[in-house]
Amino acid sequence: MGLLNLAIIYPLMDLRHSSWLLELKNECESMFLSFFIPVGVSLLVAARRPSEHRSMIALAAWWHISHGVVMAIQSVEAWIHGVHRNFTDVIVLLVVGGVLLALLLAKRKVVEPVLA
Repeated sequence: MGLLNLAIIYPLMDLRHSSWLLELKNECESMFLSFFIPVGVSLLVAARRPSEHRSMIALAAWWHISHGVVMAIQSVEAWIHGVHRNFTDVIVLLVVGGVLLALLLAKRKVVEPVLA
């Protein structure tokens, strides 16, 4: 999941050419995409010792879910006003959040100390 979040760097590489504003007419997308990058780095750090970084994983999971819910509401509102947009990004965000929550809630294996 951390690598998936870091993959957002690719569309941001064109920031200095202002295509995000001049061609796409979208002044907010680059800013919102930039939020994924630190989450990706944090998830990669947390992947080394997930039990020590459960709160970071929970934060990333709920962040993806809340972002997906807001985008779903915006997409429905857009459809109501005749703007048809794709729901793929909403589904991806909700799935990523769900997977992170599922991994977080998975039972931790209890290791019994070995007595010598």
